[in-house]
Amino acid sequence: MKKLFLSVCVMCAVTVPAFAQNDAKAQTILQNVSKKINGLKSLKANFALHLTGGNGKVNDTKKGTFAMKGQKYHVSLSGQEIICDTKTIWTYTKDANEVQVSTFDPNAQTISPAKLFTNFYDKEYKYKYIGEQKINGKACDVIEMTPIAKSKQFTKIELHIDKATTTIVSGNVWEKSGNKYQYDISGFTPNAPLADTYFSFDAKAHPGVEVVDLR
Repeated sequence: MKKLFLSVCVMCAVTVPAFAQNDAKAQTILQNVSKKINGLKSLKANFALHLTGGNGKVNDTKKGTFAMKGQKYHVSLSGQEIICDTKTIWTYTKDANEVQVSTFDPNAQTISPAKLFTNFYDKEYKYKYIGEQKINGKACDVIEMTPIAKSKQFTKIELHIDKATTTIVSGNVWEKSGNKYQYDISGFTPNAPLADTYFSFDAKAHPGVEVVDLR
């Protein structure tokens, strides 16, 4: 679950080229999402992540919060925190009182809170407009995305974009294994007051923490 959340919840900066093989309407909607998010100084939101196995049953649900400020992000998820200041990633596990430290590599990120809301789709996916759908009472545009690289662990992503706010409110990710991940986003707060220190890990605030440096 941790690995998938890292790949379904990380976000990068913005130049959206036009691709002839992609749906023009889908591209316009995605560009508008990028423009909206990149116009914010920061954002904060709640999310829920549901895993459904190949048998169609929900096997696990995780709830948490995430925050972004530029390309920095801070994710809190069921006793775990994932923090990035664009140079370093800290993954802290509360029960073990352990933090793993690694170097941030934007080329290694497949999807992330930053990518999820901005331009991650521009070079890595083919996308098309599916239609409109009511999601939690909201009129949403639905966009289907398929990875260009066959090496990715998932086969398809579906985004639900609120027509009124031009923000992603939910989506689905299908893995090659047959698993399906559904995420819902709520409590979206634009320009939330967030200090830069929120996007780095303070070892002094976690007495006795074990630091595992993977750099």
